[in-house]
Amino acid sequence: MPYFKKYKVTIVGFDGALASAITGAMDIFSFAGVSWQRFNHLPPEPRFTVSLASLNQRPVECINRLTLNAHQAIEDINSTDILLIPTIGGSIHKVLEQNQALLPHLVRISQSGCDVLGNCSGAFLLAKAGLLNDRTATTHWGYASLFANMFSDVNLDIKQMITQSDNVYCAGGGVAFHNLCLLLIERYCGREVANQVAKAHVIDTHRTNQSAFTNIRQLKQHQQPQIVKVQEFIEDNYQLPLKVSELAKMVHVTSRTLNRQFQQWVNMRPIEYIQTIRVEQAKRLLEGGHKHIQSLALEVGYEDAASFAKLFKKTTGYTPAQYKIKFHRDFDF
Repeated sequence: MPYFKKYKVTIVGFDGALASAITGAMDIFSFAGVSWQRFNHLPPEPRFTVSLASLNQRPVECINRLTLNAHQAIEDINSTDILLIPTIGGSIHKVLEQNQALLPHLVRISQSGCDVLGNCSGAFLLAKAGLLNDRTATTHWGYASLFANMFSDVNLDIKQMITQSDNVYCAGGGVAFHNLCLLLIERYCGREVANQVAKAHVIDTHRTNQSAFTNIRQLKQHQQPQIVKVQEFIEDNYQLPLKVSELAKMVHVTSRTLNRQFQQWVNMRPIEYIQTIRVEQAKRLLEGGHKHIQSLALEVGYEDAASFAKLFKKTTGYTPAQYKIKFHRDFDF
């Protein structure tokens, strides 16, 4: 039987964490080299040892009131291969305030050379510890504005499902840890093992960004009246051939100024906002069962269906047909 080195995964536990992000990650890493082998009548070959560590090895009371017993005190950990900070399920500010004592340990352990993973809102703890300064990171799209306001030294790329800067990884959505864990399993054990885990756990491995889940209202929280006026005009007239020069005239500024202001307050140029609105409308139509790509493109303002399909794939990570299959529903709200 071949010898496989077992890598150590340490998951950081704290009160208010999302239980599924802890137990789910534990399951995925623990069953790497096990589930696939069992299904195929092969001897198990566990590839990771996984432990939950908390301050003073205290039990962790998750946001759903599930209590998890820690295996180790984080104060006793000097090294690990992977350090995973799970999703914050409770109040961001409350959890950050109550876990100040965790932060030096995150920094200390990260300096041992391990890979550091922040899932969803767990990125707030990494940022608070200074581990995301001058690095690219992501978090859940619903926390984008809060994160950007709190941590201006972090390059927040909310469109990405997973980011990597040096040895620090972040994942966007609450259950994006699936994809994050698979990425690290591939890094340590190879693509074949990662594919085995994905198949055994029936995990979608093709999702690369969060755009299919973004609520467009998050882009209007800046409350700058001129910019809101242009945004609302775009939202009401997205199917028309819109020009930035004409949008700029609406609010009595130059095209250059409008581009700069949009970049400052919306984090994208006006043309990108037009594209975003059009894609959002296309997603809604596909969710409702829209069938033909040519008419769909025309309905959201594109005469060239091929160009629209390319933009849609770049923005959401899916072709229009793939998106419809994945998100189509037989009812509307």
